[in-house]
Amino acid sequence: MDPKLGRMASSLLASLLLLEGAMFSPSSPPAGLLEKVFRYIDLHQNEFVQTLKEWVVVESDSVQPLPRLRQELFRMMALAADKLRCLGASVDSVDSGVQQLPNGQTLPIPPIILAELGSDPKKPTVCFYGHLDVQPARQEDGWLTDPYTLTEVDGKLYGRGATDNKGPVLAWINAVSTFRSLEEDLPVNIKFVIEGMEEAGSVGLEELVRKEKDRFFSRVDYIVISDNLWLSQRKPALTYGTRGNSYFTVEVKCRDQDFHSGTFGGILNEPMADLVALLGSLVDSSGHILIPGIYDQVAPVTEEERKMYKAIDLDLEEYRNSSQVKRFLFDTKEEILMHLWRYPSLSIHGIEGAFDEPGAKTVIPGQVTGKFSIRLVPHMNMSVVEKQVKQHLEYTFSKRNSSNQMAVSMTLGLQPWIANIKDNQYLAAKRAITTVFGTEPDMIRDGSTIPIARIFQDIIQKSVMMLPLGAVDDGEHSQNEKINRWNYIEGSKLFAAFFLEMAKLHY
Repeated sequence: MDPKLGRMASSLLASLLLLEGAMFSPSSPPAGLLEKVFRYIDLHQNEFVQTLKEWVVVESDSVQPLPRLRQELFRMMALAADKLRCLGASVDSVDSGVQQLPNGQTLPIPPIILAELGSDPKKPTVCFYGHLDVQPARQEDGWLTDPYTLTEVDGKLYGRGATDNKGPVLAWINAVSTFRSLEEDLPVNIKFVIEGMEEAGSVGLEELVRKEKDRFFSRVDYIVISDNLWLSQRKPALTYGTRGNSYFTVEVKCRDQDFHSGTFGGILNEPMADLVALLGSLVDSSGHILIPGIYDQVAPVTEEERKMYKAIDLDLEEYRNSSQVKRFLFDTKEEILMHLWRYPSLSIHGIEGAFDEPGAKTVIPGQVTGKFSIRLVPHMNMSVVEKQVKQHLEYTFSKRNSSNQMAVSMTLGLQPWIANIKDNQYLAAKRAITTVFGTEPDMIRDGSTIPIARIFQDIIQKSVMMLPLGAVDDGEHSQNEKINRWNYIEGSKLFAAFFLEMAKLHY
């Protein structure tokens, strides 16, 4: 189909759905206003894509600590601040200090943007969080196009940051600017928190949230994050939970120097053999964690949950093929999703001190360190998990009667997050999704860890929702990252419809 005809058909279908909603659903937003908003977004979509292109060209890589890239980050944050000021927002670019590097040098941290539009006490205040920094990208790593030149191919907008997270940030801004351009009153008060160091651990953000709890965040009612993806290529989703992460190292040491295997092999306890045994004691071939008591705190699956998992749109064959995995550990959609989202998992990540170069080197490492992590789910206590891991490894090591020394430490601890899907903003988002896409969303969790959700929930103690825009195949952090034009433009409509629904439901 000709793309223009496709867009016209989509717009006509949206109008029919809106008219039908106005006739049969008393809870739907005013159809006339929504039609105007949707029509404006359709007519100006090329302008919205152009702005995304102007943002993608900025190499706002926060991962590589290079002065040139840090300047690009500052440029990116300045562009965003100017964009928000043009909307009429009051903008505060908060100085975040400096980043201390391992080599002793320092680099300035880009400012965190706090912006707000509207302060009507009769309206709900919705706060949007996003980030404008990106992962490193080079065309020679396998990109088909220049990663910092937004390139459209068959309706796909390729470029680093297109889906993670510049596209979703701009989609929110597009929704706000549409109301402004149409001279329509914003249905909600809006606040923005936009940072430039998310890919490097959100340096300074938690401290700022604590500092601003009783000022900038004092009148916030709801927080929206759009920094993840759908589970499908075409069906939208709402995310209500993420796993946490406990990262461990286990060190086995005989001495500081390595050994020659011909001279010492067979007469001592080799640290590598001890470490392999320790790592092998953590998880079995079915993915079951072998640490005693680790599953005790995991909440049992409810019947309501089972129904939610059953309703999720996931083609297992397509998922397997796209993942390039011959066989998963589980055969059903429900089992796979539960083991990704609501059960803990243990992954072994690597070994320091081992020989890993090409060729044959007959060395016995004198000291080795293994790295593994446990993805935590709600109700698991991080300190209890740490104790269970240490007790298990100490017991396993003691049975080997090794003369080596062993030390275990938890180097990172991030809590899981789960939301109440009956909160008003989840209901509003469901209605908005149904209006824009003509279907109810998949209710999903995310198997990874997005710390900012838990930080907001714990400190500000307000409802947090993840409202993704990107499709499952967008390739965030990967080569050829993209966002579909359809997702970007319909996502801008989604946010506009969400504003209206949120205004209706808040009381």
